[in-house]
Amino acid sequence: MSLGRVVRSLINMKVYAVVRSRDSAWQRSLPLEKQANWSAHAAFMNGLASEGFVLLGGPLEGTSDVLLIMRANDPEEIATRLDADPWTAQGLLRIIRIDPWTLRLGSLP
Repeated sequence: MSLGRVVRSLINMKVYAVVRSRDSAWQRSLPLEKQANWSAHAAFMNGLASEGFVLLGGPLEGTSDVLLIMRANDPEEIATRLDADPWTAQGLLRIIRIDPWTLRLGSLP
């Protein structure tokens, strides 16, 4: 697939706000970077960002949640892709909600 075709495909995808939350295996006494398999999770998420699938993401301060802004065809694609995250299989993170998002101010990469 040509670069132009890939870019057009990404632009035509919908944008979603995804909230993931800590799950049962999360060790509350440990910081984010000390959780089990941190390196594999970070590499996985960085890969999604490099692909343009994840546009923005990070923890919501003072909560157990993470906000991701993602570009996808539908919510099922998001769930399927996040199922491959090592932290999903290990019970560290789970999806709470996936909502279509309309950007009204600013711009995304």
